[in-house]
Amino acid sequence: MAKDPYSVLGVTRDASDADIQKAFRKQAKKLHPDLNPGDKKAEERFKDLNAAYDIVGDTAKRARFDRGEIDGTGAETRQNPFAGGFRRGPGGGPGAGGPGAGQQQGGFAFEDISDLFGGIFRGGRGPGPGGPGGAGFRHGPMQGEDMRFQLEVDFLDAVRGGTRRLTLPSGKSLDVKIPAGIESGQSIRLKGQGEPGPTQAGDALIEIKVSEHALYKRDGHNIRIELPVSLQEAVLGAKVEVPTIHGPVTVTVPKGATSGTTLRLKGKGIVGKGGTTGDEYVTLKVMLPPGGNAELEKFVETWGPKNLYNPRKDIV
Repeated sequence: MAKDPYSVLGVTRDASDADIQKAFRKQAKKLHPDLNPGDKKAEERFKDLNAAYDIVGDTAKRARFDRGEIDGTGAETRQNPFAGGFRRGPGGGPGAGGPGAGQQQGGFAFEDISDLFGGIFRGGRGPGPGGPGGAGFRHGPMQGEDMRFQLEVDFLDAVRGGTRRLTLPSGKSLDVKIPAGIESGQSIRLKGQGEPGPTQAGDALIEIKVSEHALYKRDGHNIRIELPVSLQEAVLGAKVEVPTIHGPVTVTVPKGATSGTTLRLKGKGIVGKGGTTGDEYVTLKVMLPPGGNAELEKFVETWGPKNLYNPRKDIV
């Protein structure tokens, strides 16, 4: 004897379409075979739930069921004056010679249910014909929800690469590998570290925020710094040590260097894809002695009148 679809869904006959859909969703979450592997009882109940929703979840079928023209399996009843032209086919569905021939009853076509299960199981596939469950069930991998986090990364770890430990809300700690050259706004995907799912966990998506550095500025794959030099080093030239993201190197400050003079250190920038490496650009900044210097002041007083020049002549 066919089961009453309203009873299977746990709703009254005057329930709204929204209430019917809500009841189906609620039970489907609990009874879905992917959540109950090997549980034959749950599988049978899911079949019944599937069949019940196929009837009362469809406006036209629900109306026909309420009028007594079809039963809980969707088969024509004797009360239907047109029922004589149809016979029951294999598997309980309408047989050849009438509408619905060859269809399975108690099941959904995949496209009919995809929107329903899309909100229940991320990446999941709902019941449909031709799969396990006997009532038209088909399913694929159902992945848990992705989890999103933001991780602030030290500038040097971002440009050189490194490892940071991240603690999830669950208390689980992960060592996150920071790829060299990553920038703010880019994300790292950790497979299987998201919310657990019926067959596989979702992913953890780590959005990176790179902190600023007091010395280094990023310019694509290049690094730019401003290097203070003394008056003596600028006037006479000198060999000075310059920091780079790969470690300090020695460079030559040319004689007569002025503030704004830029030196290029080839290959001392960020390593990009394919092994290409940017450069470091060092802009010199000539600095006078802090607090003033009486001897320098006296020298300039005597030197200046004999060596007048206008450094602003090109801009005024």
